[in-house]
Amino acid sequence: MIPNRLKLISREFEGFEASFAVQAEHFEKLTGWRVDREFEEIHRLYDRMISGEEAASGDYDLFLCVTDWLPEAIQKGLLLPLDEYIKEDPPEGWPDAWSPSMRELQSGKDGSLYGIAYHDGPEMLIYRSDLFSDPSEQEQFAKHYGYPLQVPETWSQFVNVAQYFTRPDEGMYGALTASFPDGHNNVYDFLIHLWSRGGELVTGDWKAAFHRSAGQEALQFLVDLIHRHQVVPQEALDMDSVRSGNCFAQGGVAMMWNWAGFAAVAEMPGMSKIAGKVRTGLIPRGDGPLGVHMSLNIYWVLAIAAGSKNRQMAYQFIKETASAKMDKMTSLCGGNGTRLSTWRDQEVQKQFPYYEQMETVHRNVKSPLPIPEYPAINEVLSQMVDDALHLRVPVPEALGRAAEQVDSILARAGYC
Repeated sequence: MIPNRLKLISREFEGFEASFAVQAEHFEKLTGWRVDREFEEIHRLYDRMISGEEAASGDYDLFLCVTDWLPEAIQKGLLLPLDEYIKEDPPEGWPDAWSPSMRELQSGKDGSLYGIAYHDGPEMLIYRSDLFSDPSEQEQFAKHYGYPLQVPETWSQFVNVAQYFTRPDEGMYGALTASFPDGHNNVYDFLIHLWSRGGELVTGDWKAAFHRSAGQEALQFLVDLIHRHQVVPQEALDMDSVRSGNCFAQGGVAMMWNWAGFAAVAEMPGMSKIAGKVRTGLIPRGDGPLGVHMSLNIYWVLAIAAGSKNRQMAYQFIKETASAKMDKMTSLCGGNGTRLSTWRDQEVQKQFPYYEQMETVHRNVKSPLPIPEYPAINEVLSQMVDDALHLRVPVPEALGRAAEQVDSILARAGYC
């Protein structure tokens, strides 16, 4: 007899592969239904499921979708609303078992809910605690810079610390970025730097604002880390978030800002050379009066693909995976669970100390524009950052060109 099956597609990431394996096994024991799993590179995932509308093809039942894509996916009818399912059979503890920040971005303009949060960032500062606590390093840093070695509070302090720890002859760099032009971290890096300096992506009347002074400082800072200060290796230009996270875990980098999940990767002895030597903190703020500690509220939701022929069972998988037990497994497998109970769990915090700061980080987060046109804007920003980082055009020109393109996208859509 051929077993009943669900088909799930997700971004490729070892943490997702491990957690979905555990959750699929649990679900099969519970229901007799198998969950076949496919993992795809993030750009290809968008091209296939959103642009190519494979979410409506009937080939998939479950789609792990990042919140950036949700407005477009909802507008195109690629995802099913979950309201009726939740009303009849809600996930354990719904909705108060989740932070409000984990329930906001999957709602459509119609007020319907289109997914349950599966994996959260957020981005944090991740650093080698053994280096920062070394008495010899502390003494030498204080002699050179005139203040104590500490986790940087501002971006200027970040540069000082990165310069101090950059020792290419020893295979050591002070910092690392994920600058591959995949429209993911390369764009998010710019947004974090923009917001942490008090800048905004657009004005209140939907005109580009990211090319102003805060944006100029933000993009120039990213360029300078690689080319002027040389505290980030050139190889970072070809690293996406996963590669940069894996690189950090090999011990040749003092600090980076990246998704908190990569702090988990760096704590796994089988994958990391620095397990037990990693801590996290708030991302530095801009040095000026408008400077704020800022992170990015972007997360992955488990949704039902509109073409699913097994909608009820697909929802049952979402519900089971959202339980306290299975959400905790997401974290223990190297992802980031999204329930408050997981963030506060003593076992999780002991293995991955950054969970102690999850709720604090979520008090000051921003998200990209929640509009269907955002993926097109994101592509413009990705090209802008890549042109600047590869020194193809000066920073002001890259920003100005991108601002014109974003204004055109927003005008065509009727926002201004």
